[in-house]
Amino acid sequence: MRPDILNPLFAEVEALKGVGPTLAKPLSRLGLLRAIDLLFHLPTGWIDRKAVTELDEADVGQIITIAVTPTEYRMSGSARAPARVVARDAAGNVVSLVFFGGSSGWAKKQLPLDEPKTISGKLDRYDQWLQIVHPEVMTPEEAKALPAREAIYALSEGLTNKRLGAMVGQALARVPDLPEWIEPSLLAKHGWPSWKDAIARIHADPADAKARERLAYDEVFANQLALMLVRASSRARRGTPLQGDGRLRDALKLPYQPTGAQTRTVGEIEGDMAQSAPMLRLLQGDVGAGKTLVALMALLIAVEAGTQGAFLAPTEILARQHYETLSRMLGGVPVNIAILTGRDKGRAREATLMGLADGSIDILIGTHAIFQEAVNYKRLGLAVVDEQHRFGVAQRMLLTQKAERPPHLLAMTATPIPRTLTLSQYGEMDTSRLDEMPPGRQPIETRVISDDRLIEVVDGLERHLASGHQAYWVCPLVEESETSDLAAAEDRAAALKLRFADRVGLVHGRMKGPDKDAVMAAFQRGDIGLLVATTVIEVGVDVPNATLMVVEHADRFGLAQLHQLRGRVGRGDARSICLLLRTAGGLSETARARLALLRETNDGFRIAEEDLRLRGAGEILGTRQSGEAAFRLATPEQTAELIESATQDARLLVDRDGGLQAIRGQAARTALYLFERDAAVGLIRSG
Repeated sequence: MRPDILNPLFAEVEALKGVGPTLAKPLSRLGLLRAIDLLFHLPTGWIDRKAVTELDEADVGQIITIAVTPTEYRMSGSARAPARVVARDAAGNVVSLVFFGGSSGWAKKQLPLDEPKTISGKLDRYDQWLQIVHPEVMTPEEAKALPAREAIYALSEGLTNKRLGAMVGQALARVPDLPEWIEPSLLAKHGWPSWKDAIARIHADPADAKARERLAYDEVFANQLALMLVRASSRARRGTPLQGDGRLRDALKLPYQPTGAQTRTVGEIEGDMAQSAPMLRLLQGDVGAGKTLVALMALLIAVEAGTQGAFLAPTEILARQHYETLSRMLGGVPVNIAILTGRDKGRAREATLMGLADGSIDILIGTHAIFQEAVNYKRLGLAVVDEQHRFGVAQRMLLTQKAERPPHLLAMTATPIPRTLTLSQYGEMDTSRLDEMPPGRQPIETRVISDDRLIEVVDGLERHLASGHQAYWVCPLVEESETSDLAAAEDRAAALKLRFADRVGLVHGRMKGPDKDAVMAAFQRGDIGLLVATTVIEVGVDVPNATLMVVEHADRFGLAQLHQLRGRVGRGDARSICLLLRTAGGLSETARARLALLRETNDGFRIAEEDLRLRGAGEILGTRQSGEAAFRLATPEQTAELIESATQDARLLVDRDGGLQAIRGQAARTALYLFERDAAVGLIRSG
């Protein structure tokens, strides 16, 4: 159970004053469902307000706070034209206060003529006018309470920074005095504040380095503690040793001789599965390195030993692709394979459930539907989880609870992960790497082109399609402006249809599953030559005839995601090209370095390490990178700096108090529920 002391922090946002269904919607889009979510929605920056008594040219470009008196309205009859209020400071200097979006009525109400007001905003110059666009308007009394430094938050449509800041203030008022979970000597060494002080300080002053570091450490520590408790719990429960006799693996007709890395990894898995302690192994393999074959070998070991295997994929498209691939590879081998997704209904679903329960189905492939309550296995021996970064610790645990004894677990990811992030997200697992490519895998030629050459790119695309090959065209998807980016994908598809007619298809994350699957199936069959998409195609699409990838605004993506997108081509024998369209004009040094590295190498492991090095705190994208630990507070740099001490501290605590019953252990339970609440239930062995 959650510690009672935390209950005020887990109240839904609607419990806060002034938050109703209307405000709850934009909060929900930001993932802010409870008071604790507001506390962990850290400021992205801050505004330093300069209090002045007179307008001065020297302040142009700065945010100022000044007392003015409105003297004249300059309104237009058009709703599209800006509303302007002319105001003067104490010395008679004139400033134009500008409001867009048909705000004339609101401006008159907020700024009555000849009534002193205090305004705050960025002072600019437009023609001969000094002006402030959409200033914050206050009474002189309200201005006295205005902080000199104001936190700035990521927002969603329908939510203002002022309103969100007020809600954060209410959430801060709910924070109780929590017991300290950090080792006292470590706390003193770094001079960190208490958790309560740290969370208050970071919202009051986003530049407070000690507060930010303390919160980052808490998150990394709780993550490592959760992973260690999972590992300790798994090792404490006796599993089932599985030893195959090789009869099914020997019957496979493989298209190529397995690489040395594949052979080594299968040997590691075979050794793990022969032990009574359940296997917990992470398989990292670059795009095209042959993880599916390794997974099949592991599943066949389980079947040879008289048990069943389950293969979990994050999307229906990927689940069905795995089903088709494994069915093809198992041609002529006496193994019964089935698929189960959320869309399977009626008799087909019932037949699958019966086959699992009576043991006639050997291998089940599917989405999260395969660990729903109604799904029962006769004897589950191995669970394989593909694209592991899409699933959390809690989902791993649900799947492994589908057997009387914990099954062996093989987690796979096509996103090579830097060592420090492997520790932070998969610290409870042993790791294997596929660092060789199977024979015949073609390197992908990568070119970086300015988007002002778009017409040339489309001309080249026409020649490519005329040659009988297919292509992808990816538009960026960024969380903060998801709607407009999806519209950009639709607009791009509409523009390309003017040139290529019905050869163009479109997929994005807002489409219904069946509609999306229908487009993907048409592309895989070759009925569609050009697929315009968002990053929904990042994982799991296998179309060997697609040999051209165009990524628009490539400088908006991180290295890991670009590498994944590039991996959608190069899956056949033909030469493949990836065109990265960068924004015309200047790029940041980090963006330039990213694109240069992609042009230089196809090595995903090198790209992953360089990606971590290049991304600074100010360069993190709004959407999390694939393969990056899903930390809300700790940046990759902080994770790298803090992971060692956090791991040692968590290990020390588990060794001394594995049940978290002592004083510090009880405090650590609080940290688990704060930072790892989705996985906290069931992690603690007693209590």
